[in-house]
Amino acid sequence: QVHLVESGGGLVQAGDSLRLSCVASGRTFSAYRMGWFRQTPGKEREFVAAISRSGGTTSYADSVKGRFTISRDNSENTVYLQMNSLKPEDTAVYYCAADRTSFASYISENLRNYDYWGQGTQVTVSS
Repeated sequence: QVHLVESGGGLVQAGDSLRLSCVASGRTFSAYRMGWFRQTPGKEREFVAAISRSGGTTSYADSVKGRFTISRDNSENTVYLQMNSLKPEDTAVYYCAADRTSFASYISENLRNYDYWGQGTQVTVSS
């Protein structure tokens, strides 16, 4: 089992950058593929980015491709989401998620594949 805690959200202006962090408990962080999702009121939670256990495979939603970068540091049990050129439509609660997998290069964009979720961190981008 793993416990996830996100941080780094805040209120920024359009065009600014933020880096979200998600720290996982436990000693088997490298056994989990990780994902970032976001949700706004009245909408379903949506995929943002995902990264494999090894960090060698990543995937992004089209809406953030070229602006956001997901990375991980398995020695620090942490996954990051670097968000550049933020837009008002990026405003949401951002969640990190973990899924244990035996396959080092596998990722998933489907939130139903993730078993563990953080509490979320609010990102607000003003125009």
